[in-house]
Amino acid sequence: MGGITWNYVLKRVGMWFLTVWLGTTIIFLIPRLAPGDPVAGVISRMTAQSGYVENSAEIINAWRARFGLDEPLPVQYFRYVGNSLRFDLGYSLANFPSRVEDMVIQALPWTVGLLLVAVLISFLIGNTIGALMAWERTPGWIQNLLPVSLTFTSIPFFMLGILLIYVFAFGLRWLPASGSVGRGLTQGFNWPYIASVANHAILPATAIVIASMGFWALGMRGMMITTAGEDYMILAQAKGLTPSRIFWLYGVRNSILPQVTALTLSLGGIVGGAVLVEYIFAYPGIGYLLYQGIVTSDYTLIQGIVFMLVFTTATLVLILDLIYPLIDPRITFERG
Repeated sequence: MGGITWNYVLKRVGMWFLTVWLGTTIIFLIPRLAPGDPVAGVISRMTAQSGYVENSAEIINAWRARFGLDEPLPVQYFRYVGNSLRFDLGYSLANFPSRVEDMVIQALPWTVGLLLVAVLISFLIGNTIGALMAWERTPGWIQNLLPVSLTFTSIPFFMLGILLIYVFAFGLRWLPASGSVGRGLTQGFNWPYIASVANHAILPATAIVIASMGFWALGMRGMMITTAGEDYMILAQAKGLTPSRIFWLYGVRNSILPQVTALTLSLGGIVGGAVLVEYIFAYPGIGYLLYQGIVTSDYTLIQGIVFMLVFTTATLVLILDLIYPLIDPRITFERG
């Protein structure tokens, strides 16, 4: 299996199951250990909006029975684990009778379309900048210019988002300040709709790219400095290979593996870092949905989103572990 033993595969799959199970258990316990009653909180908000809710005590008891919150904790736990493993995430407390998986499915394409592209662009730009900063043959003017481009990386995502909105939405009026698509457009693969989606995604994507590329640049710079002194780099120069070949195939390729690991982990937890960005731009992705769940104490929605994060991260790490030998031939899981 190209350097991977079946014993290793079985161990990694077992660790995947253990990770997902532990994550599911923690997700189940945290809302139940937190103070307050989620159902009573929903009724309280209804009372605050309307001024009075008739038979509120009966409604609370009925809702607790509907969501199984009146049953013993072990029964709730095993039902929750079984439903989660079948991706049955239940009903939303604050948006009943909407199902959590339906809400996640509606928000997921927006998050994937925005954040996946933004993170990959940031990854490519940041690693290229970091590699050039460490490469001794990079022209001096480029080495002096590149650190300036990392100035904005010390600013949080949401602060950059506010700055971009002020300059490009309210100041220059080039781009929309919020939302995901213009009004009155027919959803589908038509040019006006696609252009509007892309236009609305420019500012939040730019905020993410600018704020995160410095992380990749600094990590890549450190790895390239370490790689520069390796024997295979000296041998490649002695063989008379072109500088570009040495830079990309010997330097960058052998330095990129830790960055790929970090990329995999960042993709798994990408939603958590985009909550404030999506909130500022009112972008209808998973991060904005998670924010709404937190504000409304919608525990079932929060549990569903966090479960998807745990499942996605564990799966990406499993895949990465299995394809490591394809990325770096020096790595093998065969026993000697």
